[in-house]
Amino acid sequence: MNNQATTEKMKEMKLGGMYRAFKETFESSLHESLTPDELIAHLIDAEWDWRYNRKLERLIKKASFRYRARMEEIDFSSGRNIDKNTLLRLSGCEWINKAENLIITGATGAGKSFITCALGHAACTHKLSVRYANCMKLFAHLKIAKADGSYLREMKHLQKQDLVIIDDFGLKPLDAENRLVLLELMEDRYGLKSTIISSQVPVNKWFDIIGDPTIADAICDRLVHNAHTINLKGGSMRKAHAKNSGRNLPHKD
Repeated sequence: MNNQATTEKMKEMKLGGMYRAFKETFESSLHESLTPDELIAHLIDAEWDWRYNRKLERLIKKASFRYRARMEEIDFSSGRNIDKNTLLRLSGCEWINKAENLIITGATGAGKSFITCALGHAACTHKLSVRYANCMKLFAHLKIAKADGSYLREMKHLQKQDLVIIDDFGLKPLDAENRLVLLELMEDRYGLKSTIISSQVPVNKWFDIIGDPTIADAICDRLVHNAHTINLKGGSMRKAHAKNSGRNLPHKD
């Protein structure tokens, strides 16, 4: 068997995982201890892992997460009102497959953004497309898109994502244009795709943030009625982490 010709064909067919596994296996003489079916399984597994990891990297990059967060990094301290089993179920992403929504509320620094990013990362590991966006930056971006003619393309892109995360919703009231944009986005995704909204503002005050009662009712009807909810309690996690980090720092003279 001409191994050089075989590896060249693997490279030409873009079988990167199989190519590396083949080279490593034969350079280390591991192939001598493998039966033909074991060798084939080894090469297939290597190719599958390589392709999965490349896809995962692309999904994470396209998501543009605020934090590189993982589920195992979430602080489940008592007093935060976080049920670990609930979050673990959410990380399984069945709710996304059902086109359900998630609302996370809590005070500034309570860890909303970190949890949304961790759940977004979990969605990527399940090969789901995700788009993370700060609410104010998203609306500003879409206003620019309206001006330069790319609005329809941007909205179609958002519509196609398996999960859209809108972080820091409600920091300022919506103007008439942003109300309509949010309604259009929720209408496009309703019953088809999932959305996470994180906010410092309790849901029962969202009508005041959205402004127009009729539009607010339409948005909340499409977003809230089929949504899982997490209401974080306690103080700022950023302040707590900063305080704990400071304790470990050497004192200066």
